[in-house]
Amino acid sequence: MTEAGYPAQPLAPTKKPGDTKQPVSLPKTGASSANPQTNKAKPSEELTYIAVTGATCASCVRTIEQALMSVSGITSAHLNLADNTATAGGEADADQLVKAIEQAGYGARVITDPDTADVQADQANRAQYRSLLLKMAVSLGLGFALMVWGMGFDSMSVTDANQTSWFVLGIVTLVVMATTGGHYFVGAVKALRHGNSNMDTLIALGTGTAWLYSMVVAAAPGLLPEMARHVYFEASAMIIGFINLGQVLELRGKGKTSAAIRRLLDLRAKTARVIRNGEEHNIPVEEVQRGDHIRVRPGEKLPVDGIMIEGETRIDESMLTGEPMPVAKTQGDEVSAGTLNTRGAMVYEATRVGSETALAQIIQLVKKAQGSKPAIGRLADRISSVFVPSVVVIALVSALVWYLLGPEPKIAHMMIAATTVLIIACPCALGLATPMSVMVGVGKAAEYGALIRQGDALQLAGKVDLVILDKTGTITEGKPAVTQVVALDNDESALLALAAGLEQHSEHPLADAIMAEAKSRQLAPRQVSGFDARNGQGVQATCNNATIRIGNRRWLESEGVDLAALRTHEHSIAAEAGTPLFIARDRQALGVIGVADTIKADSKAAIARLHEAGIRVMMVTGDIGATAEAIAKLTDIDDIRAEVLPKDKAAIVEEMRKKGHVVAMVGDGINDAPALAAADVGFAIGTGTDVAIESASITLMRGSLHGVPDAIEISRATVRNIHQNLFGAFIYNTLGIPIAAGVLYPVWGMLMSPIFAGAAMSLSSVTVVTNANRLRLFKTSTPNQLQSHTDKGKEA
Repeated sequence: MTEAGYPAQPLAPTKKPGDTKQPVSLPKTGASSANPQTNKAKPSEELTYIAVTGATCASCVRTIEQALMSVSGITSAHLNLADNTATAGGEADADQLVKAIEQAGYGARVITDPDTADVQADQANRAQYRSLLLKMAVSLGLGFALMVWGMGFDSMSVTDANQTSWFVLGIVTLVVMATTGGHYFVGAVKALRHGNSNMDTLIALGTGTAWLYSMVVAAAPGLLPEMARHVYFEASAMIIGFINLGQVLELRGKGKTSAAIRRLLDLRAKTARVIRNGEEHNIPVEEVQRGDHIRVRPGEKLPVDGIMIEGETRIDESMLTGEPMPVAKTQGDEVSAGTLNTRGAMVYEATRVGSETALAQIIQLVKKAQGSKPAIGRLADRISSVFVPSVVVIALVSALVWYLLGPEPKIAHMMIAATTVLIIACPCALGLATPMSVMVGVGKAAEYGALIRQGDALQLAGKVDLVILDKTGTITEGKPAVTQVVALDNDESALLALAAGLEQHSEHPLADAIMAEAKSRQLAPRQVSGFDARNGQGVQATCNNATIRIGNRRWLESEGVDLAALRTHEHSIAAEAGTPLFIARDRQALGVIGVADTIKADSKAAIARLHEAGIRVMMVTGDIGATAEAIAKLTDIDDIRAEVLPKDKAAIVEEMRKKGHVVAMVGDGINDAPALAAADVGFAIGTGTDVAIESASITLMRGSLHGVPDAIEISRATVRNIHQNLFGAFIYNTLGIPIAAGVLYPVWGMLMSPIFAGAAMSLSSVTVVTNANRLRLFKTSTPNQLQSHTDKGKEA
């Protein structure tokens, strides 16, 4: 676009329509990305969040999601087993959703206030942790006592002499099972009542079978052969104890996975100093209203978003932007909740409060992503739909085979085999494999300033092999700046002051850059008269009876100015993708000023990291070819597409995808939105427009491109972790069920104990949770100065 008085090239537009100065701009909570490649709720869809109790395995997930989908008006449903939160998208009464979950055999309550819900959930988890510890101690205590008794003082077989004692111990075991594992039996009955089956079904069948068999032996030993009069009360008690132990360890692990959310929540101020009727009042931050004037002293956090109306200060915005240096703020500047006032006292007017603040929206986006389900996670859902019924069938077949073909005591062997299969096959690990890793991975990405909005984006980012970058505001700063000042008489200050004298009358972005440079050097613009703008050429004015011109080479040479002495400097400016503005007094050349949309300091390093990850980088820009080529050369970009219209960016993305590439698009402006939506993964620079951010599946909080390789590295680590978890869960069940059924008995005479099965089942879940938590230690290859800042943020 050509503006009066300046060359049409080679500088691209410096600011796109709709760009904002906010450190980060986020869409309203509840909206989803428009990316058609991911499976998610529509932007207009209302989301209802529900806290669920009683869900323990992949089968529970499937049952609850089906129950929610059965409610009229619901278009999407998901249960995150890692934090037991269900999300339903669509139009439906919340009470109907709760009723549907309860009818499926689980507890449910609507989450109305996310902040309160976090506190309540934490309190509930602590109470459950203490309760499970007590139940574990009681059940394992009885089980170990019975085992020691059997090993040292009794054969665990019922005789006329000890029949009464074993019958009494059976009643005691029943009481212990009811008090420490009664919830498993209640859950199994509820599931059965609604035609479902889950982990509780297998636990109840396994431990119930062992206890019932033992009670028959204790009550009427004459009904069974002498070799089969063995009791397994210790097995029932210890199985429940080990399962409770596993859930205790799971709860501890789950608490660690939500550390990212807690760190974000800790950034919030608890109170605000509000000025009302001329008096200051300390009030809870929840009571702050729009329009309130809030005073913040040095060292205090800002409670809500707003606009400065009094004072000058510096604010640490690193929690939003990742930039470690405090930012100067004065009247009229926007400020955000959770940021830290580092210097002067200030007063600002509240503009966004509660869930409207940028920090609150970040927290909700992270929560939503942690609860989302990537495509790989749906594999566990498909398996769980047939898993529990299949296990019951396998247990029955195992029992039948032992009864028909097994050695004496056949009845005892068939009971052990069936019970062990039921216990070891509980699909807890399968249900936890994906959500645990997703929770940690999304939290880890948030620590690095990448807000992942869907689980699919988390999975796809690791597969990206082509990154397409917008130029202005993405690779470059997005605003022109003076890069070189060359004065033939070596007096740069005088030349810049003279140039500022002319440019103070111009509204062109290049003029703004010269004025900003003069101001930064504390230079006063020279007084000029007779200002005249020449379209596509430059500007001129009179100073001390001499004609001063600033413009492009062609115009000044047409006016008889010899610019030969500045040719080397002109090439140097062009090599930096800048625009040379020549300055002359009458027909005498005075110097040249280079103005360019400067490349961000870390863009080249970020692109190098993408190359190291085996990813090609393409730049797509509306700027002219010469500028694009210069930028590409300076940053080592592999391919460029220049002079591209906004509507054609999405077509280029589609073209690359049709060629077989998994494409990531990175942009910050309205004109990037279609391409962001068309890409497999869209990265929106957080300093960009709301439209761009709404169209992307990942928002980068910093203006730095390092967020892209960070997110890709975290994605690959997370997907690797999910694969490990799923592999472990599958191998565990694939090997465990046959061994439990007795395949080793014909060769080695080994038959797995139900007690060992209970311990192994709990251990498998703990292994998955522990492996997922390894992601918390993951560090990207971010350069040291950024990494140290990230580490500092993690310690805060």
